[in-house]
Amino acid sequence: MGFPRVTWGMSAAVWLVVLVLCCSWWGGQAILIAVVVALLPYLTLIGSFAERGRMKTERVRLHNAAFGIAAPMALLAIGIVTLLLTGGFESGTWSIGVAGLAWFVSNAAYRAFGFGPRLEDGTLPKAAPTFRAGF
Repeated sequence: MGFPRVTWGMSAAVWLVVLVLCCSWWGGQAILIAVVVALLPYLTLIGSFAERGRMKTERVRLHNAAFGIAAPMALLAIGIVTLLLTGGFESGTWSIGVAGLAWFVSNAAYRAFGFGPRLEDGTLPKAAPTFRAGF
């Protein structure tokens, strides 16, 4: 397991704890939003593989958009600003932030397991060599 995968895994774990705390604070509706939004990117995988390990080229852009990091981070930032402007944790609008956080945690876990953006031909990029101590 390479350093980037460990980093993505630790990030997913930390932000999952934050997501669970937020969902326990705001209740069932927050849990529903978090579960639905976390699973939505995986719908792009249905019927998208041409053969083992290679995605259909016409589905690569949709996959890369769904499993990218920029969109969930933007949604999370908008959600935090909205939460703070509408009353904070007690009475603010929290659903946008929960959706962004759930999407980010889902994508970070996806990358931690060795997946991520695909190349134009539908394959995963070759992993960079990992550092190994010579003991």
